[in-house]
Amino acid sequence: MNQATQFNPDTEHARSYYAASAKGMRQRPALEADLEADVCVIGGGFTGVNTAIELAQRGLSVILLEARQIGWGASGRNGGQLIRGVGHDVSGFTRYIGEDGVRYLERAGIESVQVVAERIRQHGIDCDLRWGFCELANTAAQFAAFKAEQQSLQAQGYAHETRLVAAQDIDQVVNSKVYAGGLVDMGSGHLHPLNLVLGEAQVAESLGVRIFEHSPVLEIIHGTTVKVRSASGSVRAGTLVLACNAHLEELEPKLSGKVLPAGSYIIATEPLSQQAADQLIPHNLALCDQKVGLDYYRLSADRRLLFGGACHYSGRDPADISAYMRPQMLKVFPQLADVRIDYQWGGRIGISANRFPQIGRLSAHPNVYYAQGYSGHGLNVTHWCARLLGEAIHAGHSQGFDVFSSVPHLTFPGGRALRAPLLALGMAWYRMKEMLG
Repeated sequence: MNQATQFNPDTEHARSYYAASAKGMRQRPALEADLEADVCVIGGGFTGVNTAIELAQRGLSVILLEARQIGWGASGRNGGQLIRGVGHDVSGFTRYIGEDGVRYLERAGIESVQVVAERIRQHGIDCDLRWGFCELANTAAQFAAFKAEQQSLQAQGYAHETRLVAAQDIDQVVNSKVYAGGLVDMGSGHLHPLNLVLGEAQVAESLGVRIFEHSPVLEIIHGTTVKVRSASGSVRAGTLVLACNAHLEELEPKLSGKVLPAGSYIIATEPLSQQAADQLIPHNLALCDQKVGLDYYRLSADRRLLFGGACHYSGRDPADISAYMRPQMLKVFPQLADVRIDYQWGGRIGISANRFPQIGRLSAHPNVYYAQGYSGHGLNVTHWCARLLGEAIHAGHSQGFDVFSSVPHLTFPGGRALRAPLLALGMAWYRMKEMLG
């Protein structure tokens, strides 16, 4: 990939495969006036754009402010895997939300995928949606856990095909020798995330949402009416939604301390021949393993392998993402040793301490709502949380909002300076246990 031309990574989209194949990308104006709306949303990713849609559909006027461009953050850079689930083990929250609450979260993990699918279908968003996903076991114990997971899905009345794939049959889904089996789920899938959020931004604007890009918020002045100030303008609104996730930084310190921005990285190969692509991933599934620093990968619409993973908590990106990620890819697919890497990029995902999304309102400022900390489940859960925010803000109450917001969240220890190093040390310990176990 030629990166000779200069660009500003702080304001322009990462030079990713997604940006190179984006549809409907356009420049929107910066905020240069003093405006009013029922709701001001800060953040132009999946959470912010879809919250704006949900509110506009309910008849509220909405202004959305984005510091860079729509989809600039994780929403436009992620692995594109549309996978059921809202957290890593929601059964652990029974003491906070009860068994009914846990059952609600299990349903939300499934129904949130359909919220995304329906938005794509209803508005004809061209984002390469394909159905089919396989969880990959790295150990026999993990494969045994897949059996219990499948039984649980069946007990819930899961409407989509699932099937276990034993180690000796794993080449039915992926041409690699490193796995101990898999669980195929035809109710999950993969898509082009940047094209999805760009399409959704157009939907929001068609509903009357006013979107301003390159408008970083400098100050929030709280009160019955909130005033949000940027360099060249301001927005006054009765309600504010913080939808910044890993890029909230110090705009609201009480929330930023509950999310750790973690780096994740993707490389994209040159386009493969149809034969090579069919041999690599026979049914064009999205795939993800179970390691602490997991690998996730899939084929793009033009048959590139998009291979991601290597979650970094140190706050420092690799100097050469391709050199860092390519060995990980070749461990899984040594047959790609001679394949060219065309794109390399990284981004920040928001990790919460309990790996569960955070949604709620500020106790000191009850007209300020937020959603963040999706911990790798962002594509579907952002859309679900946006719906809950829309319900709660419009009607003043949402049962689902109350369930989500009843799960407590810890602030990461160490303050801004030590937060990332402490977690990086902890994750290194888990990786060591994984290697020794």
